Amino acid sequence: MKIHIANGRLIDPAHDIDQQQDVYIARGKIVGIGSAPDDFVATQTIDATGKIICPGLVDLAARLREPGFEYLATLESEMEAAMAGGVTSLAIPPDTDPPLDEPGLVEMLCYRAKKLNRAHVYPVGALTERLEGKRLSEMAELVDAGCVAFSQANTPIVDTQVLFCALQYAATFGYRVWLQPIAPRFGHEGVAHDGEVATRLGLPGIPTAAETIALFTYIELARLTGAKLHITRLSSAEGLALVRAAKAEGLDITCDVSINHLHLSDMDIGYFNAHCRLNPPLRSQRDRDALQAALATGDIDALCSNHSPIDDDAKQVPFSEAEPGATGIELLLPLALKWGQSHKLSLLETLRRVTINPARIIGSKAGQLSLGARADICIFDAEGETTVTRERLRSQGKNTPFLGHNLPGKVCYTVVEGKVMYAEP
Repeated sequence: MKIHIANGRLIDPAHDIDQQQDVYIARGKIVGIGSAPDDFVATQTIDATGKIICPGLVDLAARLREPGFEYLATLESEMEAAMAGGVTSLAIPPDTDPPLDEPGLVEMLCYRAKKLNRAHVYPVGALTERLEGKRLSEMAELVDAGCVAFSQANTPIVDTQVLFCALQYAATFGYRVWLQPIAPRFGHEGVAHDGEVATRLGLPGIPTAAETIALFTYIELARLTGAKLHITRLSSAEGLALVRAAKAEGLDITCDVSINHLHLSDMDIGYFNAHCRLNPPLRSQRDRDALQAALATGDIDALCSNHSPIDDDAKQVPFSEAEPGATGIELLLPLALKWGQSHKLSLLETLRRVTINPARIIGSKAGQLSLGARADICIFDAEGETTVTRERLRSQGKNTPFLGHNLPGKVCYTVVEGKVMYAEP
């Protein structure tokens, strides 16, 4: 298949390119930008007039629910959702069932994903066996099987000595550790941000200190061990200040924020809206505004969907009993564009947070358009609109706080390794 993407506006944040250029694809690679190589004869031409041509999006947190939770979603359904969202590379958290602590499980997941021939999967291995926080996983074997980093997902390690040893071991071999800042046994019975909204609704709260206490520990251990640390899903202004200070100190730390926390606050819980039962919890408007500004300045490196398909039964219950999480992979681009517009950022700067920046955190060559690069491409209409409805969502999980919203941008085509995997109906 030889594809000619014609008449589009090419935006590649990795190379600071924003100009009208055609793209030529052959053998799954980009073989020409601007002008066709000699003897190139297209078998398919995509007219991208009025459209944006950009690298396929890279998502740092997408739970595909396999293995173990196939009743919530399947690789097939979530890969289709990724294609509809223009997302061509996915980092997979280790909290499957069983967790990704065995090389065989990782190899199986990679094989299944490759056989589906959709988005590229980057498994994040379990930092400890079964995520129990007691014994370190066989990190070297997991890397050989395909893991790009190690994490505890949403399960903090109680024993600080175990965490220290894990970071020390990871630092020895240059592995990056991804940690969500959750203090063990502090606020773990809470379901919402510990503030006025939770008090008014009578919901048990999760204080901001649950995030900052964990961050103090992570940063100090990173300082002691020299580990490469990625802080996942920041939710508070106080936590952001700690990460900003650690970066200024020169520690090797990156961080991300989810699309939900970038746009929502605890006020959006309203009258017990279970779609807003998330992990970490939605915090105050002040925290939300701080996160938005920090993503714009680059203090927060990347934006992710924190995609967690949940079935209706787990959401149609009282707020405190609802399972935390929301579908989001199809909303990553529209919500990134919405944020960029609100901060008057260029499309190039907006797309940087969902392409090359997360790709660098993974350690992947994804998220860029250059000669010889893998032809993973998203073509979207920046002037179009995405209406979020249950019927439109391809994910098996239909629960999101943004149901009924009209969001900017509409994905028109998704190309993976030179093959058109999604075309707007």
